[in-house]
Amino acid sequence: MLNMTLPWWEFVARGGIVYVFLIVVIRISGKRQIGQLAPFDLVLLLVLSNAVQNSMNGGDNSLLGGLISATSLIAINYFVGFATFKSKRIEAIVEGRPQLIIHNGKLYKDTMAKMHLTDHELQSALRQAGCTCVDDVHSAVLENNGVLSVTKRKARAETE
Repeated sequence: MLNMTLPWWEFVARGGIVYVFLIVVIRISGKRQIGQLAPFDLVLLLVLSNAVQNSMNGGDNSLLGGLISATSLIAINYFVGFATFKSKRIEAIVEGRPQLIIHNGKLYKDTMAKMHLTDHELQSALRQAGCTCVDDVHSAVLENNGVLSVTKRKARAETE
């Protein structure tokens, strides 16, 4: 139960490598993956966690090895959170930046494609904000957490 087959530092190193790898993969996969979990995204996360388990524990199933791995992941996550709080540059690398999708009724299709945002997802967000079309939108921003923030244009003054 407490006999480890690997040295303690190897659990820390393996956990760190897997943590960094997963952050990179999740950042590459796009913002909407984080903010809006579809059923297949949830399945992917569950399978992914199982897939990386052996790479973190190196075949060691001891209680102490598991506790060291868990503690390492929590500590790494804390330090990444602290670093993103202290440094805007690190924050941009880890979390990304909000992306403007619509401004004053102008749709930026290139940004949508870059962010892997479909027309269906955009239309759904517009409907939720009470907009019937792109012309009704002052701005639509894809936030770091994957949520699409939409603000309506102010009502135009009626001319007689």
